[in-house]
Formats: sequence, structure tokens, C-alpha cells
Amino acid sequence: ALDLAALATEHAQFKDWWWKVQIGKCYYRLGLYREAEKQFKSALKQQDMVDTILYLAKVYLRLDQPVTALNLFKQGLDQFPGEVTLICGIARIYEEMNNISLAAEYYKDVLKQDNTHVEAIACIGSNHFYSDQPEIALRFYRRLLQMGVYNCQLFNNVGLCCFYAQQYDMTLSSFERALFLAENEEETADVWYNLGHVAVGIGDLNLAYQCFKLTLVNNNDYAEAYNNLAVLEMRKGHIEQARALLQTASSLAPHMYEPHFNFAILSEKVGDLQRSYTAARKSEEAFPGHVDTQQLIKQLKDHFAML
Repeated sequence: ALDLAALATEHAQFKDWWWKVQIGKCYYRLGLYREAEKQFKSALKQQDMVDTILYLAKVYLRLDQPVTALNLFKQGLDQFPGEVTLICGIARIYEEMNNISLAAEYYKDVLKQDNTHVEAIACIGSNHFYSDQPEIALRFYRRLLQMGVYNCQLFNNVGLCCFYAQQYDMTLSSFERALFLAENEEETADVWYNLGHVAVGIGDLNLAYQCFKLTLVNNNDYAEAYNNLAVLEMRKGHIEQARALLQTASSLAPHMYEPHFNFAILSEKVGDLQRSYTAARKSEEAFPGHVDTQQLIKQLKDHFAML
């Protein structure tokens, strides 16, 4: 394809922007990002096109230059005001950069141009859910249902919103629908994990234990489920099982602070203060602002000072 596009560009005396875009696509697929960048830039000089801007932004994202991609999208919006794909591209980058509030603003701009944009509605709903506004999130997810979006993830989110908004009558039926619509084991595992949280919330620890076990049956690498099972085992007094589960969780997801913190608490209870201190320091590295971890480290340091 690259040879064909190169011959066609030569035949057009390097004046046809479309062939340059095709060469850029070939370079992109081959992993030659700098060569692809040159071709897309050359094509943009000859003809401003939304697609070319999107391809060039993909190149910059692959080169780990999100700010350059943002500037490119903003320049594109000057030439194509209100272009949904460009605004959506900006929102996605801000979301990747963990600037959720700014991403939500751009998704709202997307809805001003296209009020049936599924991704924008879903992301704004998710933002409201994580901002402790499950009732508002539920309105966005119901809008998606009205539009005919019908999949496991949506019912999973509806179930969580209903639970946190205390609409318990809808919670279990939404999760049942999500399980019915799950297309693979990862999706099924997510639903069982959330059902486990619901069970913990209503105080049914036996049901929670079963749900987390079913999560691991469907996805054996689910670190959060290992962590939660360990906490339930600790409550039952099964120290060794809890320790093994926490070690598995921390090896699967070293970025999570919860397994390290729980391991530190467990070790401190059984009198293994050195292990407790090591785990607490790992928890602090993963989440420096966690108050309980800081208090535990202070307690352990005081204890060591007394010794």
C-alpha cells in the first residue's frame, strides 16, 4: 500500500493531499510516527481537513505529546468551529490526563452540538457519579437507555447509581440485566464485583463473599476482589488466608494502596511490626494523602522508639 501511494503521489507531482494522507496512514501502521507526522503536516498545508487533523493528533498521542495534540485540536476548531470530533478529542485527552472537570466541560460542549452523542453523555454521567451525585448520573444513563443503548456496562452503571441513590428496587434488576447482557468473562466479573459491594452495603457478608469468589472465577487477575475477600477473611479470623489474598492483590496491582494498608493492619494485629511498617510505607508511596496510613506509621515509629 505504501509503494502504491508513493507512486501515486509522484504521479500527481506531490500536489495531491489525499495520497499524502494515505502515505501517512501507512507510516503510522508501520510505527514510523515521525515520517507519518511529516506527511500529515504536508497534506494539511495543501488542504485543511478534519480527518487529517485527527490522524496527526493520533500520531502525537503515540509519541506521548498530549499538549501538542491539544494545541492541534484547538487550531482545528478555529478553522472548523463546533466540529464534534475535535471537541471530543480534546475531552478525551483531558480525561487521560486525569483533568476530569475540564473534560466534562468539553463533553458538555459536544452535547451542545450533538445532543445524542453517546460517549459524551456516558462520560458526563460517570463524572457526576464520581462527584457523589448518583441521582444526576442516573438521569444521564437513563437518557442512554431511551436512545436505545443496551449493553452490560450501561446496566452495570445504572445498578450502581440506583444503589448509591438508595433506589433499591431497581438495583438488583439492573445487575441481573447486566449479567444477562455480558459478552465476556471480564464484564461478568465487573458485575459480580459490584454486586459484592452492594452486599457489603446491605450488611450481607456471606453474599458478598460469594460475589467476590464469583468475580475471581470469571477473572482470576481481579486485584480489588482479592483485597475485599481478604478483609472478609480477616473478619472471620482466618489470618493466613487473608495474608495470602493480600499478597496476591498487591502483586497484581502494586499501584493500589488498599492491599498494602490492609496487610500492614493485619501484620500489626498479629505483632509482626517490621512487616507492618514495610507494608505501610508501600501504602504511603501509592497514596501519600491517606490519613489512616500516616497514623499507623506514626504509631509504629512511636513503638520502635520505645523499644
